[in-house]
Amino acid sequence: MHQYIAYIGDFPLRSYGLVISLSIVLATGVGYFFAKQDGRGYEKHIVDMGIYCGIAGLLGARLWDVFFFDWHYYSSHLTEILNVWQGGMAIQGGIILGSLTGIVYTKKQGLDTWHLADILAPAIILGQALGRCANLLNGDAFGAPTGGQFGLLYPVGTLAQQTYGAQPLWPAEVWEGQLDMVIFALLLMYRATDHHQGQCFALYVMLYSLARFSLEFFRGDYTEPVLSIFKSAQMTSIIAFSLAAVAFLYLHFSHKAKDEEDPVGLPPIIAATRKRTKKSG
Repeated sequence: MHQYIAYIGDFPLRSYGLVISLSIVLATGVGYFFAKQDGRGYEKHIVDMGIYCGIAGLLGARLWDVFFFDWHYYSSHLTEILNVWQGGMAIQGGIILGSLTGIVYTKKQGLDTWHLADILAPAIILGQALGRCANLLNGDAFGAPTGGQFGLLYPVGTLAQQTYGAQPLWPAEVWEGQLDMVIFALLLMYRATDHHQGQCFALYVMLYSLARFSLEFFRGDYTEPVLSIFKSAQMTSIIAFSLAAVAFLYLHFSHKAKDEEDPVGLPPIIAATRKRTKKSG
């Protein structure tokens, strides 16, 4: 893990910031490709959305961690709230505030919110996967001790090393990045099916929540259970999965009749062919 790329005087160029910025740029680029491929002209909004939602996502991720996970510390260290290089970015907060920002943007621009959410869902999870590379380089979002001679050893200066010393730790952030790439592929496959509008985004939330809930059993940065049951991230995952599952089913039944006339998720040429076939029949 290399926390620092170089120094400009006394100012360090951190790997964390570089990779996080790269993840936002690449996710925006992939989102632009999908929007342009969709053919509705939404691609002209993607760069602006990438900037607004990216900034909101970073802010939400940081504030969620500060107020829900580490307030007992930051309440006495207010000047360190913005010190993200110390570790402490909760992706749940990033998704929530980033999504809310996207909803506000689409409403103001008169765009179809659910349709655009479906387009961008694979790009979002790709950005999350790259973000976990930043966590690995920074030595945060780390796993618990493996109890054996196998696992990741973090260098001196990282939060993981300060917390557990030279103990081998489960590669929790590495596994999450890999699972995010699997979810990315599954969402691409799902988008090629005859699904209902909004279901791709709901599926993204469900799959990520399931992955995050499972990986929390191996995480070592947050160990305090909520109500003596699950960790805070697991409770968030349960709530997010439940809401997304309800939305998935609601969208299926409420838009079934409409989507039979205008299939979502299929290439436009196939959807048009289906319409002509129905009319001729």
